Order: sequence, then C-alpha cells, then structure tokens
Amino acid sequence: MPEIVIEARTAAISPAVKVKRILPFRLRRMIGPFIFMDHAGPIIDAPSPPSALDVLPHPHIGLSTVSYLFGGQVTHRDSLGVQQIIRPGEVNWMTAGSGIAHSERFEEPSALSGGLEMIQTWVALPEKDEEASPTFNNYTPEQLPVFTDKGVWMRLIAGNAYGLRNDVKTNSPLFYLHVALQKGATFDLPREHSERGFYIVKGSIEVAGIGYGEGNMLVFSKGDQPLLIAKEDTTLMMLGGEPIGERFIWWNFVSSRKERIEQAKEDWKQGRIILPPNDNKEFIPLPEDKSKPAGSSPTPGALS
Repeated sequence: MPEIVIEARTAAISPAVKVKRILPFRLRRMIGPFIFMDHAGPIIDAPSPPSALDVLPHPHIGLSTVSYLFGGQVTHRDSLGVQQIIRPGEVNWMTAGSGIAHSERFEEPSALSGGLEMIQTWVALPEKDEEASPTFNNYTPEQLPVFTDKGVWMRLIAGNAYGLRNDVKTNSPLFYLHVALQKGATFDLPREHSERGFYIVKGSIEVAGIGYGEGNMLVFSKGDQPLLIAKEDTTLMMLGGEPIGERFIWWNFVSSRKERIEQAKEDWKQGRIILPPNDNKEFIPLPEDKSKPAGSSPTPGALS
C-alpha cells in the first residue's frame, strides 16, 4: 500500500495557463530531492495569440529545473544567453545554483501543434551545490536510454534505475522515468533508492487490489515493492532518490536556509539576478509577501 496518495491540485501560473500541481504537498513536501512537480496540458485549443501562454522571465536559486514534453514545443531563454527549443522526448536541465532567470515562450508556429503537454519538476540541490554557478543542458532522446518489454516501454530521463544509466548530470542520487504501459502490463518500482513514487499522467493503475486514476501521485516507503497493474493503456512519471534534508521554498526560490531566500527576494527586486540578454524587456515582479514565513509561502508561480 502507498505511504501517501497525493491528488493533483489546480494552480494558475499565468492568466492563460492552469496546471495540475503535485509537489510540494503539505503532508509530503519532497520525494528524494524532488521538491516540485507540475503537469501542464494537454492544451489543444490554443489562445490567440499563442504568446498568451508565455511565462515571462523569472528567477530561481538552489535548484535544478527539469522540463519534459509529451507534445508541443517551448523556447527557453536564460541569463547565460542560452536559447533552446525543447521538443517531445527531450530534457531541458537548468541548474540555478546561486541564481538565474529564464523565460518560456510559445513563439514557433508548431509550438502547440498536436497539443502542448509538459511535466516540470524541480530538484533541490545538496547544500554544497546551492551556490554553484548556473548551468544549462539540453539532452536529446538519443541520449536517454529506452527499455522495452512485453507491454512496457520506459525512458530514463535522469539518474539510475533498473540497471539503466545515462549522461544527464545530476547532483545527488535520484531516478526519473517516463513509463508507458499497455493494458494488463505489470511493473514494479526500482529498488535502488529509498524514496520512490509515481504520478499517473493518464490511464489507471491497480495496486494491492485498489485502483488509482490519472492525476494521482503514489509514494511508497523504503522496502515496499508493490506490483503495479495497468487497467488500461497508462502513462506514468516515476521519480525519487535519496533525501537531502529540509528545504524551504518561496515562490521560485529553494534553499536550506531561510535567510538565503530573503536575500534572493531582495536580489530580484534590485535587479541583481540578470535577465536573459535576448529576453530582457519584461519580467515577473516579486509577489507580495503578505508576511508569510519562507517555508510556507506563495505557491510557486512558474512552470519551471
């Protein structure tokens, strides 16, 4: 049986975009180093213009953002001068470290072709890496190993699981998988990590005789090896790893120290976190604080 079942909640990240928010959850803030998870889409009927979906430049510290698409495409720009279109099956891995700003734009005619659908997670950094210099990497599907078996297809996005590894650079032990199961297929959780969970993107799963549908995240204790049975064609995102300690989260900032988040707020207000040089005409201002403590404040407001 799962340790906890998290039901996705609706969150608005812009006037035109609502997402399913899975993490953080008040009863389970992290799974391994994963501290944030959003599921956007599928968006079939695009607003006019599509730029209404844009996420303007905004800052991050103390984390890596991980973007993974099922459909559509997004243009990423950041403080390092990177401009990268991400397409389905690719991974955009941006490590904010000491501070970075980035935007996500829907500029190409095919940006919403076939429906935009995206999963975005944040991976909290170990304390030794929280102030590292920012970096960005895009990984193509050819760099991400795929495993197939009867009724099972899975792609390793990052980390290690089921004996698979890839070259996606991570800062702590973790795993992250895209899994597609045909109706009737069975599957289990990787044994390599102490904290493990899966999010049902679409379809439904039976565990110990109980059914769970799309929009649910199931989290399991160390040593628990449940058998997953696909009740229909089902897509899962599996993730977890080793815990890295308590983290505070406020808006788009993550840190092991509350005072560091206060510094990040001031840095953004004073323009000390550089805007993307090729997207610096507008930005998202710091939200009103309303005197909430750094560990329990506004719902994070960016896709990644």
